[in-house]
This record gives sequence, structure tokens and C-alpha cells, in this order.
Amino acid sequence: MRIALTGSSGKLGTVVAGELRSAGHDVIGLDVRGERGPGFVQVDLTDYGQVIDALAGVNDQHSGVDALVHLGAIPAPGIRSDVATFHNNMTSTFNVFWAAVRLGIRKIVYASSETVLGLPFDVPPPYIPVDEEYAPRPESVYSLVKTLEERMATELVRWNPDLSVTALRFSNVMVPEDYAEFPFDADARTRKWNLWGYIDARDGAQAIERALEVAPAGFETFIIAAADTVMTRPNVELVAEVFPGVETRELGENTTLLSIDKARRLLGYDPQHSWRDGR
Repeated sequence: MRIALTGSSGKLGTVVAGELRSAGHDVIGLDVRGERGPGFVQVDLTDYGQVIDALAGVNDQHSGVDALVHLGAIPAPGIRSDVATFHNNMTSTFNVFWAAVRLGIRKIVYASSETVLGLPFDVPPPYIPVDEEYAPRPESVYSLVKTLEERMATELVRWNPDLSVTALRFSNVMVPEDYAEFPFDADARTRKWNLWGYIDARDGAQAIERALEVAPAGFETFIIAAADTVMTRPNVELVAEVFPGVETRELGENTTLLSIDKARRLLGYDPQHSWRDGR
């Protein structure tokens, strides 16, 4: 496929671009910053005119795309003010989605966030492991935007029954260089904010590719995390210490508490990378 990739210069986007190209796809990166050259177009995603023009075709770069992967955003709460985060992220996603619909692009995969699950879990989750079955619980403006984006996608596929939109609720993105800081066993509360989860960027790219290949028309959300936690301490011990009284299901020794069962079942997602491998 020829794939437009917003946020192609970011932490996850850089890895995704490389992995998709290695798999044989033609990737056109769209971002506000990046190296000039084939496969990259500088675009301000908050400007709808730039977005639709860049997706429609750019000189000798491309004459249209088959699919859209949208990762471009302020990537976490607390980086910029709440107002700046809302205006940038909500506007960018609307522009990207609306331009894709207008241009007839019918396959969209985008970065939602684990934050919609209720992070930082100052109010405990309804049960552990968490999954996609309970309603979003945004606790920050960043997460509020992610929740609104999911609702917007729901309505867009209702209006356009042939449209496929997949929201990947990525956990905290890591690359191998980050693993020198692992594990975080000294204090269970240091990483309780996302139930001790993470995602290797390479497995994030795998989830995106699987969604591009197999997601049908309609809208679905998927939690995307590594198969394990950032801890060596057993899950039973962690949950008992930090979330006493919360309903628990099958916890496993160190298996992820951000359930990836739905992604495994419907996308064929199969994470291959762990900090425990050291690479």
C-alpha cells in the first residue's frame, strides 16, 4: 500500500515508518518537522488546506494514498498547556479524518491512548486486567481529546459505512535504549499510573500493519501493549499493594495488566519484543 503517516518524525512514527517500508509499503511521512527528501512532506496538521492538499498529492512525491496512519499529536499530557493540547490535537485529528473521508481514503488507523482507560488510576479501575469493555474515563484534557476522537470516528463510520477506522490505544511507547531503566521494582507506585504497562515501538508498528491489513469497515478500539509488565515483582503482589479491593481476573506472573486479548483475537497482534530480552 501507499500509506500516509502523520507524525512520521516522532518516537513511534520513526519506527513505524521504517517497519512499514521494510514490509514493502510505500510510506509518505507528514509532519511539521523532518528531513527533506523522498517520502516526506512538511505539513501543519492544524491547517486543513495543507492536510487535504498533502493527502491528495504532492508534485513528484505521490498522487494519492491507499491508507492513512495518524500518529501526529502532542503525545502526552503536561507537555504543553491544556488549551494548546486540546486545540492542536482535536483540530489535527478532525482535519486528517475529514480530509481522508473527502478524498475517498477508506482505511484509517490512528493512535488513541491507554489514558482513556482512566490513567493515572487515582480512581481505581473497575477490574484488573483492564480491557476495552468499559466506557472511557478521561482524567486529563489530553485523554478527553482521545475520547472525543473515538466518538468522532464512531460517527464518521456511521455516516460512511464503507469506512474503516481503527483506534489503537497505545501504552507508553519504548525503544530499546529505554530498557536500561527497567525494571521499576523499588516502588510499585512509580509506574502504577498505567498498571505497569508499556509497548515496544516495533510491536506498535506490528499492530498498525495488522490493522491496515485486516480491519474491516466500521470502528474498533484495541489496547496495544507489550505482553509483559515493566516489573519483575509478581502481579498478584503489585495489585494487592496498590489496588486492594479491586476485582481481579487472571493476572499471570508478569503478564500485561492492559489486556491485549482483543487485539490478539481480531487483529492477529502478537508482540515479539520485551525489555527482558535487553534489546
